[in-house]
Amino acid sequence: MDDLLQVGVIANTHGVRGEVKVFPTTDDPARYKQLKTVLVDNGKEQLEWEISNVKFFKQMVIVKFKGVDNINDVLKYKGAKLLISRKNAVKLEKDEYFRADLFGLRAVDENGEQLGIIKDVLSTGANDVYVIRQEAGADILVPAIKECILKVDLEQKQMVIHLLPGLKELNER
Repeated sequence: MDDLLQVGVIANTHGVRGEVKVFPTTDDPARYKQLKTVLVDNGKEQLEWEISNVKFFKQMVIVKFKGVDNINDVLKYKGAKLLISRKNAVKLEKDEYFRADLFGLRAVDENGEQLGIIKDVLSTGANDVYVIRQEAGADILVPAIKECILKVDLEQKQMVIHLLPGLKELNER
C-alpha cells in the first residue's frame, strides 16, 4: 500500500493571482476545506504546499496556496497530482476502501477460480463498478454491492466475488 493518496489533479489556472482549478479525485470534494497541506507532484518534483483558501465552482475545487500569488508560479504544475498522506486521509467505515488499495487485487470467485485483476473502479452514481481484467477475454464488470463482493483482503491482495446469475453472461457479450 502506498502511503500517499491522490485527492485531485490541477486542471488549470484560475485567474492571475495563483489560484488553480482542481479536478477532485475524492468522493467528498468538501474535504478540501479540512486540508491544511498537500503534496504537489508534477512528475519531476514533489512540493508540500499550504492551502490558504478553498472555494467550489461547478465540479471543480478552486484552491489558493499560501505564497503562490502569480499565475506564472502555477503554470508548470498544470496536470500535477495533489497527494496527501494516509494519516491525513478520511477515516473509512467498515467495508470501505481507498480506490488506490483496490487496484491490482486478484479477483477470485467463491470457489477460488481466478477471474483476473482489479484494474479500475468506475463511479456510476448508484454504486461503484469494479473492472476486472482477465488474462483472456473481455473485462468483467462487477457492481460493488454486498451481494457480489464477499470479501476484500488487502493483506492477501485478494477480492472474493460472487457473480450474480446472468452477470458473467452479460460480461461475455
